[in-house]
Amino acid sequence: MFSRRSFGKIAGAGAAGTSLSGWGTSAAAEPGGPQSPTPLRPTEQGHTSFASLRQIKAGVLDVGYAEAGPAHGPAVVLLHGWPYDIHSYVDVAPLLAAKGYRVIVPYLRGHGSTRFLSGTTFRNAQQSVIALDVVTLMDALGIEKAVLAGYDWGSRTADIIAALWPGRCRALVSVTGYLITNREANKKPSPPKAEWAWWYQYYFSTERGRLGLENPQYRHDLAKLVWKFNSPTWNFDDATFDRTAGAFGNPDYVDIVIHNYRWRLGLAAGDPRYDALEQRLAQGPAIGVPTVTLDGELDPFTPVGNGATYRDKFSGPYAHRTLKGIGHNVPQEAPEAFADAVVEADALRHH
Repeated sequence: MFSRRSFGKIAGAGAAGTSLSGWGTSAAAEPGGPQSPTPLRPTEQGHTSFASLRQIKAGVLDVGYAEAGPAHGPAVVLLHGWPYDIHSYVDVAPLLAAKGYRVIVPYLRGHGSTRFLSGTTFRNAQQSVIALDVVTLMDALGIEKAVLAGYDWGSRTADIIAALWPGRCRALVSVTGYLITNREANKKPSPPKAEWAWWYQYYFSTERGRLGLENPQYRHDLAKLVWKFNSPTWNFDDATFDRTAGAFGNPDYVDIVIHNYRWRLGLAAGDPRYDALEQRLAQGPAIGVPTVTLDGELDPFTPVGNGATYRDKFSGPYAHRTLKGIGHNVPQEAPEAFADAVVEADALRHH
């Protein structure tokens, strides 16, 4: 069981004006305020699988997903990143289910048991389409509104839904903040250290990279290398990695991963039907739904400034937390803190 008190102990306090001492405190965090994150001891992992794995047809996909909690509870949709899968939430889901939430954890397109219904459908992985997958899944499940929470691809997807379809988003938890892609801005180089962290993005831009990802052993080894780099203090075992690596055997995995990274760099075209959505996203729309942003202190992709670099993108009730000693895969490295962030974001609706 987790509590706001436990979250306050393990997560660094946000900027001035935020507090975890009670539900009634203000959540109007300001960037650049004092922050003294305390050491975080990752929760001992007690789950290796989900009790319920299901399939449902939604749009162009037959979506595989895990479900936990009461069927009529407030919905939470948990979204994984790359190279990860639904097992990032294997310890988060039961914590939220115990709080009465209906928890949905879908495999994104190209992962796990999610399949395209047609062999002729464009294996498209541009950002708006992945977000539409989640909205369509919510429709199929009869979910009007949900707390959306994610990291990596999952943060981007949740951010997009919160920005474009706020009526579908009850609240938001976004690791590393605002990740909506602006392809024009992506043409500008970053400092060399940041570019180096993205090495696989450039690898995937080449035919050599595609062939490497098609090789089962190289695909396995590449993902494991990324895990170790992204989460330098997370001592995961082979069984933990292999559970997730099974999701990379999806027949569309290579096409989806390659298209996602090439599209972001402007090296692959998207579907013209979604140009209007992408034009809206390129404007960097603000997110007005209640939001908690999380940064893993040791995540190589965490921007400097304790959330200040993206603070102005969130115009609604807001709180920010830095998780000391934690890397990129926040929900699997720190499941209790992630689950508490979901509960806190949902509570911000009342402020």
